[in-house]
Amino acid sequence: MGDLSPSSDRFARWSLRQQLAAIILLVAVPLNLGVAYAIWSLASSAQDAQRRAIQFTARSVAAAVDAIVETYETKVGPRNGARVVALAWSEPAYAEWLRRDATSAIADLGFGGRQGEHMQAVFNTDDTHNLVVCTLCSCYPWSVLGLPPVWYKAPPYRSRAVIDPRGVLAEFGVTLPEKTKVSVWDSTAEIRYLVIPMRPANTDGLSEDELAGLVNRDSMIGTRLAGKVA
Repeated sequence: MGDLSPSSDRFARWSLRQQLAAIILLVAVPLNLGVAYAIWSLASSAQDAQRRAIQFTARSVAAAVDAIVETYETKVGPRNGARVVALAWSEPAYAEWLRRDATSAIADLGFGGRQGEHMQAVFNTDDTHNLVVCTLCSCYPWSVLGLPPVWYKAPPYRSRAVIDPRGVLAEFGVTLPEKTKVSVWDSTAEIRYLVIPMRPANTDGLSEDELAGLVNRDSMIGTRLAGKVA
C-alpha cells in the first residue's frame, strides 16, 4: 500500500475527506473505535458547514453580479446615451459637435472609457433611418448604452440586419415609409455608432430630463423609435 502517513507525498495528494479518513484509521488502532467515530462525525459536520457556507457565498455573489449586470444593461448605460440624445435635441450647437466629433462631445458629458473610445453619431431623419450591427462579434458602445442585449450578439440579427434590415425592423415593430432609406452601420473595434433618433412631435416645451425619458436603448441602436408624449 505504501506510506500513508500524514507526511507522505501520496497523502498530500488526497482530498480533505480522504485525509480525514486516513487519520481516523491511524488513530483508531490505539484509541477506542467510538472515539474515532466521534472524530469522524465532528470532521464531517465541519466540512458540511463549510460547504453550506461556500454555497451561500456563491449564491450571494451570483445575485450581486446579476444585479450589477441588470443595472448596467438597462439603467446606467442607456441613461447616459439618453442624456446625449436629449442634449442634441435641445441644443443645435451640441448636435453639430456630435456630428463632427462624437467621441469628444460624448466625453464632455463624462461618458467615455472602455468600448467608447471611438464614437460616431448617426442621425435619423425623415429620409434616412439608421440601424447599427456588429457582423463580426458584438462591438458596442458600453459607455452610452450599457451592456449589449442578447439579440444584438446573436447570429440571426448580425446577419439579417445587413441582408434584410426592413424585415428586422418590422420584427421589432418598426415600419418605415417606403421612401425612407435604411442605412446599416457595422461597428468594429475601431469605431462604434450611436443612433440619434428623431425627436418626437409635441415635445417643444419639455425639459432635457423629460426628453431623456423618451429615449430608450433600442432607439439608439435603431431597432425602435423614440417614445411618444403621453
